[in-house]
Amino acid sequence: MPHPTPKRKVELDDLALHEGATVLLRRALSRLAAGEWCEVHGDSAEFASQLTAWCRKEGLRWEPYQGMPGAFRIESSGPAPLTSTSRLEIAEAAAPDWGIAPRGARIEKGGPEFGFTLRQKREVWARELNSIYSQATANQWSAARDVSWRDLPKLPEEIEAAVAQIMTFLTENEFAALYVPARFIPRIHPHYREVVEVLAMQVVDEARHGEAFTRRAEAGGAGLGTTSVSGQLSLKTLLEEPDFTTATFLLCVMGEGTFLTLLKFLGDHAPDPVTATLARLAHRDEARHVAFGVEHMRYVFEHEPDMRLSMAAAVERRSQMLASISGLSPYVHDALVVFAGGGLSVPQIRQGARHVAELQREMDRTRRERLQSLGFEPALAASMSAYHTKNFM
Repeated sequence: MPHPTPKRKVELDDLALHEGATVLLRRALSRLAAGEWCEVHGDSAEFASQLTAWCRKEGLRWEPYQGMPGAFRIESSGPAPLTSTSRLEIAEAAAPDWGIAPRGARIEKGGPEFGFTLRQKREVWARELNSIYSQATANQWSAARDVSWRDLPKLPEEIEAAVAQIMTFLTENEFAALYVPARFIPRIHPHYREVVEVLAMQVVDEARHGEAFTRRAEAGGAGLGTTSVSGQLSLKTLLEEPDFTTATFLLCVMGEGTFLTLLKFLGDHAPDPVTATLARLAHRDEARHVAFGVEHMRYVFEHEPDMRLSMAAAVERRSQMLASISGLSPYVHDALVVFAGGGLSVPQIRQGARHVAELQREMDRTRRERLQSLGFEPALAASMSAYHTKNFM
């Protein structure tokens, strides 16, 4: 029985298979249905043996065609079997067999399943992700390039020591803020790539902050200060929070939201232009991190309003875990007083202590406002703000 007429013809001339002829062969065969034939002509040396080996490797049926030298027929096995094409629209749940394919790609069947545990849109999504990411990429800065270290003056010893202690405190908090999103990124299905991109930029930001704050502590000659047990305990609770939404709420909304107020305070009272610049640049970055946290919570609360009670419970639970912490680390408190007062004289200490008390009241006010903007009742917002760790983050 004669074979059906070939549906496609490929003229390879003297192009050998190892020179790229397989590109043209696969292209032609992919356009045929299973069982349809393609006619191939080639004049390269050893074309017949090379084509034979390639067809055998690909599992394709082939035969010489019409007794013509260099002419063959290849039967197509059809296009590669695909799973349902990954959709361009954002799905409510990402299928395990999408693997790490970008959203919208065609996916071959038979691939491995990956262990992404965050595969539900509700678990990770936020509004304004593209805007937040665009701002992050546009506002990247370098401690070496964008900070005028030559403008750092020689400060009084007590002021420089206070700056170094504050920079030490900032650095350890920035490392915690780096590790939290970094821990969740490998768990998020890449179908929700916008979330992964925003969190990756947060990691980059926090790494840069740690570098810049450490450099400032060392630049004035005082060196790094002291890390308190209370600070370590507070940050450890963030690092151990297993739920993405809860961790995002505690870190981005409560912790980094409080740090926005702190960074503004440091910029306003900075004793030198380098410290002021670092506070300003870090504040701009942290504002994006807070924006992500707020937008994620808005999305979650729209779908599950009762999650507000879960977040309130998480804040209270964290407070109970830190019940042994009576207040802000004395190392940090005293450094802030000297920093804001400008020295160690009695009037300066009095003024600095007043500024620090005002800072803590402002932190409480902004936390309550942010919580109320997310739909928490004023009384609950006030209670949650009061429960927030005294070590700010």
